[in-house]
Amino acid sequence: MAARDTERAQQQIDEIEALSSIYGDDWCVVDEDAKIYCIKISDCLDKPKWTLCLQVILPPGYPTSEPPIYQLNAPWLRGQDYTELANSLEEIYIQNLGESILYLWVEKIREVLVEKAQSSDPEPDIKKTTEEVDEDDGDDFLLDYQPIQEDKVKMLNYTASESQEDEELPPIHHGNPITDRRSTFQAHLAPVVTTRQVKRVLEKLYENKKIATATHNIYAYRIYCEDKQTFLQDCEDDGETAAGGRLLHLMQILNVHNVLVVVSRWYGGILLGPDRFKHINNCARNVLVE
Repeated sequence: MAARDTERAQQQIDEIEALSSIYGDDWCVVDEDAKIYCIKISDCLDKPKWTLCLQVILPPGYPTSEPPIYQLNAPWLRGQDYTELANSLEEIYIQNLGESILYLWVEKIREVLVEKAQSSDPEPDIKKTTEEVDEDDGDDFLLDYQPIQEDKVKMLNYTASESQEDEELPPIHHGNPITDRRSTFQAHLAPVVTTRQVKRVLEKLYENKKIATATHNIYAYRIYCEDKQTFLQDCEDDGETAAGGRLLHLMQILNVHNVLVVVSRWYGGILLGPDRFKHINNCARNVLVE
């Protein structure tokens, strides 16, 4: 075990040294002890139009058994742009399991920025912060989209020991809906520290007639048990085969603790095929990263 840890540590050191020499001043060490790094990526060196900062934390198990924890920072990066880029990074990780992937991530992001610069995309406009939903897609019944404020993000990882009144109904946040071919997907999130809270949140959501009549209400939760240092986790497909397991897997990759995510799908009469799983994961990811 110790030999494997030493090998992983050496792999991380080698990768960081290589990246530092490749990217020079664009590479920044935020916290050496905590293994937090940041790299500025742009479409070109001379007059960059599109720029993005990738911040990564390298966990002890990286690269053999854990993915890097990352954050993409750019004022223009919202909605579909964020989702597509995040999906690309996850794909690279899955295709290269056990290998050092930061260089691949950086170059993938650069490739996306170059494509944006060469396409007819207008200059970055930070006012465009959310995806627009077609007005004629019957979305008037959806719950209000509630962006999670920064101070509330702490709820995603607070521990069970910090919750004295753990049977109270936690706050519920509703994500931005995604509509495709008249099917609509919307994620709902609540911080939970007991299975009783999970039950209470689900009961509260089902009190809403629109959610109760959704074709599927897929959910997954992960609760960290501090005393046993293990996770209590479960998922529900609600008729959408394998969707709950995929949602739970996404939460495991993002390493979120003490969270319940429910994704409601209202079927619009047109089969979406594998795209439905993409939409379920994307709206869940959006509500988690916000």
